[in-house]
Amino acid sequence: MNHRNVIRILIPLIMVLVLLALGRQWWCPAGDLALWSFDNNSQHNSQHLLDWYTPSHISHGLIFYLVFVQLVGGRVRQYALELSMLIEASWEILENTDYVINRYREATIALDYFGDSIFNSFSDLLWCMLGFYIASRIKVRHTILLFLGFELFTLYFIRDNLTLNVLMLLWPIEAIKAWQGAI
Repeated sequence: MNHRNVIRILIPLIMVLVLLALGRQWWCPAGDLALWSFDNNSQHNSQHLLDWYTPSHISHGLIFYLVFVQLVGGRVRQYALELSMLIEASWEILENTDYVINRYREATIALDYFGDSIFNSFSDLLWCMLGFYIASRIKVRHTILLFLGFELFTLYFIRDNLTLNVLMLLWPIEAIKAWQGAI
């Protein structure tokens, strides 16, 4: 087994161990065995393998591919997938800290957000890897169009997307929060 494959195994393993240390649950604490939940205003949000934020995680992979392979290139290109996995896994850990959970509750419409299940975080990492893989197989313009499609899709259905999520975490705008909550 080459060192890149070892890295690809270690990243999710370490992420899971850290999430366990943070006290995260393996699965939805409500006991729902469904593989997906599309009720982003419930205790099932971010607890299953597929949810309304899955397109955002696929978009992470699309963006990482564009940045590390198309823009940066060079030696980074050789480790672009592993670097993408490391960033995604780090975000999954950070997202499940008390600081970020509370930030979501204060600054966004995710008032009942209480973190992700471990299986949700693991699947988010896999969705990111899928986005990276898709971007590696299609033209740059198609990658950008796919990203925009995901953004518009989730904006239409849940009034949220990756762009708004980042904006509202870093620089909350009360008018956007009110608009998002008016569903």
